[in-house]
Amino acid sequence: MLVLSRKEHDKLILPTLNVSVEVVRIQGNTVRLGIEAPTDVPIVRHEIADLRSIEFAPDESASKQQVASLTKAIRQRTDSCANALNLLHEHLEGNIAAQSLIVDVYKELQALEQDAKSALDEPAEPARVPHALLIDRDANEGQLLASYLRLNGFEVTTAQDRDDALDFLSLHSCPDFVLLDILKGQDTNSDFLGQLRAHRGGENLKLFAFSDAEPSGVDRWFPRPIDAERLVRELAAAVAA
Repeated sequence: MLVLSRKEHDKLILPTLNVSVEVVRIQGNTVRLGIEAPTDVPIVRHEIADLRSIEFAPDESASKQQVASLTKAIRQRTDSCANALNLLHEHLEGNIAAQSLIVDVYKELQALEQDAKSALDEPAEPARVPHALLIDRDANEGQLLASYLRLNGFEVTTAQDRDDALDFLSLHSCPDFVLLDILKGQDTNSDFLGQLRAHRGGENLKLFAFSDAEPSGVDRWFPRPIDAERLVRELAAAVAA
């Protein structure tokens, strides 16, 4: 392992890979890095690098064709087995126990064919859970509000500042809502709002703000102290719309 000391805005160049790493900001024990690399060079965080569940979904039409082919093969096999059982049933006429066993096997084959047919039916899609990204500098208040929202049927991701929020968005799809805590005397930062709405899928993003005075550039404003019940009602109304 190569260990180097770098200052803010210093860069490391990996010429063979055409990759550069820049120290964008150093704050306390956290270093924010900017990485430039070709599109064919994957870049992932170490904590998700080994997650095998993160994969591209298979082609839906190809999957359905495979299921249809398998169902057809099962039907052909069960038909052949049924014919053989019919012949065996006739051959064992008078042997009640053997004939009863043959009927049981035939019923199992019928059940197998029915299961194969069911595999072609479209599964009912589960109800979609609306997702909110909560940006609150007060971790305790943020967790309390997030817990209340989860109890009322929302998926909630928390971030302590705007940089953390943008980091989350860089790795995930856009949520339905961003709930933004705006401190007293702090403007809404139009550049930040623009970054949120410019994120892929952000054209339908709803931005709700908590502040002492009504800010500009947001869809809803909630004065402090936050009325959690009203917030849930407004979120539910936005989902229904």
